[in-house]
Amino acid sequence: MIESLDANRLSPAKRAELIHRTAMADVQQRLWQAALGHGDDFSSQYDSPRPAAGGMDFASMVALVSANRPGSDVRPQPRAAVMTQPVAAVAQTGSLNLGANADRAGTLEAAAQRTGVPETALAAIVDAEAAKDSSGRWNTYSRNPRSSAAGLGQFLSGTWQDMARQPGTWLNKTAAARGWLDASGNIRSAARSDLLRLRYDPDASIQTIADYASRNLDLLERKGVTVGSDATSVARTAYIAHHLGPGDAIRFLTTGLSDERAATLLAAQIGSSKARQAIAAAGDASVAHRAWLRGYVANSVQPQRYA
Repeated sequence: MIESLDANRLSPAKRAELIHRTAMADVQQRLWQAALGHGDDFSSQYDSPRPAAGGMDFASMVALVSANRPGSDVRPQPRAAVMTQPVAAVAQTGSLNLGANADRAGTLEAAAQRTGVPETALAAIVDAEAAKDSSGRWNTYSRNPRSSAAGLGQFLSGTWQDMARQPGTWLNKTAAARGWLDASGNIRSAARSDLLRLRYDPDASIQTIADYASRNLDLLERKGVTVGSDATSVARTAYIAHHLGPGDAIRFLTTGLSDERAATLLAAQIGSSKARQAIAAAGDASVAHRAWLRGYVANSVQPQRYA
């Protein structure tokens, strides 16, 4: 980012490139936000969130989105196109800036090359999902106490097993090589614990995040959800699908979730008490959940941080 560099020490060409890339990252973020149905006011709210006594200010969030019902959300272009777009230069191999997580660069780049999902997008998904220590380092042993989600990708037990059964995925090939699958491609009962434990392996988690993102994005496209072509759009839409699962993501990005489903998901993420407060402020659970998830995505899924 420009603010963290001494631009005067750069050559004029490098200075121009830095300014251009920073400006493009900002434009991409604003375009994504506009496509979801909110503009600069929404962006500024989440760039500088104001905590309430009990945590995040849900009333403020709800007020910003209650007038914007579902139906116009977007998602990215196919992965091959993303890697060739000029505005996606931030996703080129070797450009990662991971700070305390620099040792994960090789795996992120390899996963990006294999699947076509930009490595900056993958890094943003990991950062939004995994717990972190005071230095910002991702905790490979992250665990959600409210569900079975575990590892850098916070994969549920069922989703992880589904990915192991999917032909062509990194996890499927690894499970087959270790003898964890039977002749029909199903997981052997005796191997289930070993397979689930692999979620705590950072390489396995990152590779599976990439496969899951690629497959989800392809599915959303086949369902007719409109896409963008920049790394920010890819990261944010892939994250919504990762967070909700492809079925709920399609509904979230088109017709919207039912109140019952939205209430369940919101309580799982922020706790029952806060969920009830948010729903009361919004008037219904669907709006409250949409406000929370949009705010979280806008604030937390920012691939330009890793360029």
